Amino acid sequence: MATPHLQISPSILSADFANLERELGRIADADWAHVDVMDNHFVPNLTLGQPVVEALVRVSPVPIDCHLMIEDPDRWAPGYAEAGARSVTFHVEAAADPVATARAIRAAGARAAFAVKPGTPFEPYEELLAEVDMVLVMTVEPGFGGQSFMADQMPKVRAVREAAKRRGTDVWIQVDGGVSLDTIGQCVEAGADVFVAGSAVYGADDVAARIAELRATAHAACGA
Repeated sequence: MATPHLQISPSILSADFANLERELGRIADADWAHVDVMDNHFVPNLTLGQPVVEALVRVSPVPIDCHLMIEDPDRWAPGYAEAGARSVTFHVEAAADPVATARAIRAAGARAAFAVKPGTPFEPYEELLAEVDMVLVMTVEPGFGGQSFMADQMPKVRAVREAAKRRGTDVWIQVDGGVSLDTIGQCVEAGADVFVAGSAVYGADDVAARIAELRATAHAACGA
């Protein structure tokens, strides 16, 4: 199985919000910093918004990967790309015009991605693969960190990977929720190549060592 880019994207949802510049510095060896934007409408939690993302972009040693768990992403998503996020993910469940939204994100200079919640099937959105750079398969219900990994989402990851191969598109597949040393191998075997890990990284005594362990475990799972 070819899995060309195995990338670790620690979620700052599990970081110390009072010291975010320091917390970003702790993940300098990662590939991305995953920033969850929640509006307390699409999901029952409230985190941070575009002004904070702009500030994070200025101090982050790695590119910012924004996951928008918000209503009306058609209106708001391009602004996060304009703020400097290098990847912007919106939920298809919330988008009125996902094609236009993905194109607007790309036009603003970021990679575009769409996310599906655990209860949302991928197949109705297969046509969107031509418009995005990544698909995020949620492996927990979006809204809170620290939840248990949902292994029953692995067939969905496989479905995305198979559809991408059929269509000849080089999309990344991201998994988010409960990713740890114990679960990352399942994700790799299913076809994922970008791994969001929150508590598994920030809960470690040595954050840099944990990132290296996750990356090594992922590579071992694909035989790389």
